[in-house]
Amino acid sequence: MRRSIRSALLAVALIAGFVARPAAAADVLVFAAASLKNSLDDAIADYARRTGVKIEASYAASGPLAKQIESGAPADLFISADLDWMNEVAKHDLIRPESRIDLLGNRLVLVTAKDNPVAIALGPETDLLGALKGGRLAIGDPQSVPAGKYGQAALEKLGLWPGIEPHLARAESVRAALALVSRSEAPLGIVYATDAAADAGVRIAADFPASSYPPIIYPAALIKASTNAGAKPFLDYLASPAAAPFFTRQGFTRLAPPA
Repeated sequence: MRRSIRSALLAVALIAGFVARPAAAADVLVFAAASLKNSLDDAIADYARRTGVKIEASYAASGPLAKQIESGAPADLFISADLDWMNEVAKHDLIRPESRIDLLGNRLVLVTAKDNPVAIALGPETDLLGALKGGRLAIGDPQSVPAGKYGQAALEKLGLWPGIEPHLARAESVRAALALVSRSEAPLGIVYATDAAADAGVRIAADFPASSYPPIIYPAALIKASTNAGAKPFLDYLASPAAAPFFTRQGFTRLAPPA
């Protein structure tokens, strides 16, 4: 019965544009930030080899995923790309607070197409609008995408936001913003360093100063309504040294202590 409800809710979520791909019946269902896709897919494959347990992941921006959990989507585990959206779910008493951990860290970069020779030193005097050459700056929508929120914070800190805000290409996720740059539909984009590493079509044009945005933290927690006994062992695995290489080689910083 739970799997039937799960499938129905996920179908509704997909139609609404909230879940990146449909999930088949799975032993454990993970809602995860889009920027985790490459590394988490590798970790899931490793976990399946080790245990035989099937893990299904649905990737999207953290905001829409949090709203789906609030609406009753049957996830077993939530991994957000920032603290705020996890806090939002926790505020509605939808996670098991004792299970919550700060799993990973990341950093913010400015990317351009791989064949674009532009080099930019980011600071208060940067002519970012001139660097766009009439194009738009790709960014996850700050209203729902953590990478976009961090990007806005960094641009505000550097004093560049007022001039650049009218020239944004707001994307539904950080990976969608990345794709705009990779396809040369936007000359520049703000993404995580791990996203830049995942796409051979882009290169890093500049690193944002670490002091210009809050620490990027990926929290993970079990969903309170889940009765799936397989979810906690998988979360323990993600926090363990066994899973660490799948994340660190993509550029994430491991925050969780060994399980």
